[in-house]
Amino acid sequence: MTADSVADAFAAAPREWFLPRAARRRASYDGPLDIGHGQTNSQPRTVEAMLRLLAVRPGDRVLDVGSGSGWTTGLLAHLTGPAGEVLGLELEPDLVEVGRANLARGAWPWARIEQATPGSYGDPLRAPYDRVLVSAEAQELPASLVDQLAAPGRMVIPVAGEMVLVVKDQGGGQPDVSRHGDYRFVPLR
Repeated sequence: MTADSVADAFAAAPREWFLPRAARRRASYDGPLDIGHGQTNSQPRTVEAMLRLLAVRPGDRVLDVGSGSGWTTGLLAHLTGPAGEVLGLELEPDLVEVGRANLARGAWPWARIEQATPGSYGDPLRAPYDRVLVSAEAQELPASLVDQLAAPGRMVIPVAGEMVLVVKDQGGGQPDVSRHGDYRFVPLR
């Protein structure tokens, strides 16, 4: 990841592409915006911080849990490039369709959004993933998502009001968990 790759991703996947028509004029607002179904399009500064912690590399397989409007899926697709793969998962069926339509505005055939399975986190059948981004707040670190992380791999997830980075090293031993500030997100369910 180059120093400007996250900024380049923001330019390649403009927030306004991923907002409801009525909210597009507020795309530059540095705060969360309602996208319906009790969900939000996250604050750009927060998304940037998460992406920098995630440190996506070209060619990575990335799992995007809680893809919402598809914005993070598009950003991640730009970061992985065509050698990568991005799977966005969303629980709300209407947002799956909205996210797919929004994602189609970019040229990222290696990225897709699918319906999440209720009661299950992530995509254990197609794991492991090099990177996992979770855009909903868990009350505790979900072991099932940690298990879906490749070694080496990185996961960024809000847990009980704090942004958490989980890093698995090459050996796949006990992951390193660090905290990176206070944040608020919709609940992970």
